Amino acid sequence: MTPKLTAPARGDNRRTGNAITRRRPAATTLAMFAVVVALPLVVPSATLACEILIFAMAVLGCNLLLGYTGLLSFGQAIFFGSGAYVAALAMIHWQVGLFTALLLAVAAGGLLALLVGALAIRRKGIYFVMLTLALTQMAYFIAYTLSDWTGGDNGLLDVPRPPVALGGFTLFDLETPLAFYSLVAVLFVLIYLGARRVIDSAFGSTLLAIRENEARAAAVGYDTRHFKILAFTLSGAVTGLAGALYAMLLNFVPLSNIELPMSEQILIMTIIGGTGSLFGSLLGAGTIVILGDLLSALWPRWMLLLGVALIAVVMFMRGGLWGGLEALGRRRAGASRKTQEDA
Repeated sequence: MTPKLTAPARGDNRRTGNAITRRRPAATTLAMFAVVVALPLVVPSATLACEILIFAMAVLGCNLLLGYTGLLSFGQAIFFGSGAYVAALAMIHWQVGLFTALLLAVAAGGLLALLVGALAIRRKGIYFVMLTLALTQMAYFIAYTLSDWTGGDNGLLDVPRPPVALGGFTLFDLETPLAFYSLVAVLFVLIYLGARRVIDSAFGSTLLAIRENEARAAAVGYDTRHFKILAFTLSGAVTGLAGALYAMLLNFVPLSNIELPMSEQILIMTIIGGTGSLFGSLLGAGTIVILGDLLSALWPRWMLLLGVALIAVVMFMRGGLWGGLEALGRRRAGASRKTQEDA
């Protein structure tokens, strides 16, 4: 008698899917470690590798808002620029150490994000977007007006890069690009792991619920305004830290750090890498920084090519580069299963 063929139980499929879901964050975390270690070896210089990780940090902060909370904010330049200015001014005028300057940048970015978020989330949709855009323009003109502090169009010059010190003793110097990359890499890994913990927590699940259906999340008892402000604050703190590191990398703070195009650049990196993916933040920042470095040497109007790339991603890779890689992996897994079934 021929045995009757039955489909796998639904519970088995669910357990298999849960196992894959659990393995994915671990795999992407390992991939992140591999990229951070290999980056200075495969890009033209350690300085370029530093720039990639710094912008990946800023994109990660933007992803907390756009990818996980569903808030399209043009205010990221406020937090990036304020972190850079606060850290630079503290080092120049108060001679504070490295970690004190970075903590001040985190505090400045988080505090401004708290204020911007509390004001902007009073409106939704296009009105929310326009509020963040207007606040960014306001911050730019304030920085431009306070030229005695910010340097105006010339930027804030002679930003130091203090050594890593503990108890008055210098542990190691950061003057060489590779040494500074080591510091940036350690901070990026810590921020990435911290963001992973946030996303995997109940707080992160609530942010996803707000992104998917804010009215339903509010109906079951969540104070969505409170959660969105917290997401803004976390995003601003991370972005402020990235701005401070960028100021130390360049040894000055250009006015463009707090200008609207900086917000646009961070958003483009977020979309190209993949919204809702922490590893996509690294992909997006690396792609844009490397393309900018290569294409700018070939053609002065290389931004046109970047625009074409963005259109292609939006049209054909709705989940960004990370979404494209996931889709490719699913197709290969499906083809492999089909081959095994046919055999």
